[in-house]
Amino acid sequence: MTEAPEPGPLAVSPSLPVTSYQTVGPYFKIGLEAFYRNDLTNPNTPGRIVEVAGAVLDADRAPVPDAVLEIWHADSSGRHMVQPQAKPFDDTFIGFGRVPTNEAGEFQFRTIKPGAIQASGPELQAPHILVSVFMRGLLYRLITRIYFSDEPGNADDPVLRSVEQHRRGSLIAQAVQGRPDRYEWNIYLQGENETVFFEL
Repeated sequence: MTEAPEPGPLAVSPSLPVTSYQTVGPYFKIGLEAFYRNDLTNPNTPGRIVEVAGAVLDADRAPVPDAVLEIWHADSSGRHMVQPQAKPFDDTFIGFGRVPTNEAGEFQFRTIKPGAIQASGPELQAPHILVSVFMRGLLYRLITRIYFSDEPGNADDPVLRSVEQHRRGSLIAQAVQGRPDRYEWNIYLQGENETVFFEL
């Protein structure tokens, strides 16, 4: 299991020039199938169940069929495993998943919507999901976040505020009309709509 990044100050990675991709092999998928977890819900875990679906797309908007996403987030009360808190992390909630993309570059997972968490200062971070991207041609994982379009706390989130306003939308999953518990969010690796990636 990849160590989950701790909440705290993040730097936005600079956008890189578009270069050709080289397929170095589906190494992340070999032997990992037994560790995939795309459903983090549990009948005993409190919280609102949500689904997030999307695709990983390269600079040419072609699907990436051999990517793996690792997701990690707080429980519904905003408690997480790596930071001491007054109340313990809900041990009925796993809080970690690993999701592959299919041949069309698509992924989908089901989880509990996280609560807001305490930032390093007095501010609260809006509910969000941490995402690490592993795929062909990458020597190091890419780190990003998923926020929710119907979350009022986004306006005050210190990490979102650190991102240029015209790029913040790349971090926000959009609620699907008529399906309030389903969100759509794509990862664009490069190009005009490149997703914001962070450096720890």
